[in-house]
Amino acid sequence: MVTTNIERLEGELNEVLNEFTQAQNLNIDLNFLQKGNSFCYTVKCEDESEEFVYEAVFCNELEKKRLLKRYAKLSLYKYLKAKFNTSLPWGALTGIRPTKLFYQQGADAERFLKEEMDVSEKKYNVLVDIYHAQEKYYEVNEKNTALYVGIPFCPTRCTYCSFISCEIGKLSAVNEYIEALCKEIEHAKGLIHNLRSVYIGGGTPISPSIQNIKKVLDTVGKVDCEYTVEAGRADCINEEVLQLLKDYGVNRVCVNPQTFCNSTLKLMGRNHTAEEAVEKYHLAKSFGFKVNMDLIAGLPLETFETFKESLERAISLRPENITVHTLSLKKGSKLKELCDRLPEGEVAKMIDYSSKRLKEEGYRPYYLYRQKYQSGNLENTGYSLPGEECVYNIDVMEEIAQNLACGANAVSKRIFPEENRIERIGAPKDVKTYIEKLDKLLEEKEKLFKI
Repeated sequence: MVTTNIERLEGELNEVLNEFTQAQNLNIDLNFLQKGNSFCYTVKCEDESEEFVYEAVFCNELEKKRLLKRYAKLSLYKYLKAKFNTSLPWGALTGIRPTKLFYQQGADAERFLKEEMDVSEKKYNVLVDIYHAQEKYYEVNEKNTALYVGIPFCPTRCTYCSFISCEIGKLSAVNEYIEALCKEIEHAKGLIHNLRSVYIGGGTPISPSIQNIKKVLDTVGKVDCEYTVEAGRADCINEEVLQLLKDYGVNRVCVNPQTFCNSTLKLMGRNHTAEEAVEKYHLAKSFGFKVNMDLIAGLPLETFETFKESLERAISLRPENITVHTLSLKKGSKLKELCDRLPEGEVAKMIDYSSKRLKEEGYRPYYLYRQKYQSGNLENTGYSLPGEECVYNIDVMEEIAQNLACGANAVSKRIFPEENRIERIGAPKDVKTYIEKLDKLLEEKEKLFKI
């Protein structure tokens, strides 16, 4: 483990350490000292000691903190890279949004990412592709708004899931939650200036009763923008639900098999087959919806060949969007209790293959994000057919619009572009606590978003 005299960075430094499988039994101390404008870091491990020095240029305390963190992580990465003669695909980057850093660096992006942060040529080129895919959508504007509505219920809980979601059959407060959620949505509508997208996510937001889904759609109302509902699981999708969504102006749905391998679906706790997922995809298309589809690389017991078959099946269906996720072993998931680390070589092969094949079939990467505990220091990448990109994913992942988020565990963000900062308000994770503290939450959001 890593200890440091910068206590607030201990967790993030240990994330860097965890990316090097060879380093799991090491005890490392990282000491920081500022000498004028020089940031000095000494990395000590057993009888070894190495010093890293950077000239830090900053205008305010916030910039200083960002640089202090960046150079601390970079120092540890450089030490471990030299010690084990191993480079990581994303180099010293551990943040969620590499594309955001790409934009921030401007003309210096290539030098900074490849030479200073040691990002591989392959991953840098993905960022370039995403930059071009986002060109017609990318607009930093504090009046643009993405509205998120969270319905954290599912018919069953998947073994890999770490979301704060509830099995709907085991919760008595569903109606009460929907009432509270509608109250928050109504409040949020008064804080919107230019609505770019609406996204109803979960959980599986179509798992409640038709009456409850209708209440939420009624509250959102008719909108003149991209409108997505994460229909998600095949065991919840039916004609009645799809017709309801169509009637309310929803134009995009997510149909997320995660895999087309039936044995894996059963192991994951999903109550549907691959064939049913295909059937429900075609049903959604028959209503005229654009479709986002998710696959996961690295699911338990799946080989490269298993994943390859799933990807090829998804490509053959031709949804507008295909997002390839790298499995992340997060605390709170049943899967985390069964294994601590994921096999890296096979998963990297899956990710490389998906990039190659999707590009061959006319898809292009248009957004990317990373999570903690992902196999092989990899990423989640959304691919789309040209012109079919999901605006919500771009605005939220790049943090270039206000994100008004409603529901338990939803995080609202207000951007301040001129100050290069973001303020966040997180709703309580627990459904019961969310309902109890809703009025206070609305007061906080009123203060933050009132322009």
